[in-house]
Amino acid sequence: GGVEIRSEKGLDGHSDADVVAHSVMDAILGGLAMGDIGLWFPPDDPQYEGASSMELLDQLWQRAKRQADLLHLDVTVIAQKPRISPYYEAIRRNLACVLGVELWRISIKATTTERLGAIGREEGIASYAVATLRKGSQEAFAELLRESFGRFGE
Repeated sequence: GGVEIRSEKGLDGHSDADVVAHSVMDAILGGLAMGDIGLWFPPDDPQYEGASSMELLDQLWQRAKRQADLLHLDVTVIAQKPRISPYYEAIRRNLACVLGVELWRISIKATTTERLGAIGREEGIASYAVATLRKGSQEAFAELLRESFGRFGE
C-alpha cells in the first residue's frame, strides 16, 4: 500500500511487488468486470519493470472512476512476517489519497497462516481485497472498455 516495510527478506516481482496495491487493482477490475491486472499491465512488458504499483493503481483508477464510485475497500494481508499492523494507518492514508476517497472507506487488516504453507514458512506474502463499487450507466461503461481494449467490451 505504498509503504516500505523493512525486513531481512524482500519481495520479488516485475513491478515493485506491492501486494496490497496489486490486490486492490484486481478487486476494482473484478468489480467492474474489466479483466485482471495482467491485462492492463502485462508482466512481460518492459515498461512496467520496477514500476510503482501505487502509480499503476492511480493510472487504473483515473480511468475506472469515470464509470464507478468506490464505496468501500477491504484489504487483508496474509503474512507470517513482518507484522503489518504498525503500518495500517499509513497504508489506509496512501490508498485513500490515490483513490480520492475518505479514509473511513478503507479497511486494512492482517493475518498469518499459523506457520502453514509457503506463507507460513516466510517464503512470501499475499493480499486479498474486496472493492464495493457503484457503476454508472451501462453505455458509458461499455465505451470505457472499448476505449481501453477495442472489442473487449463488446
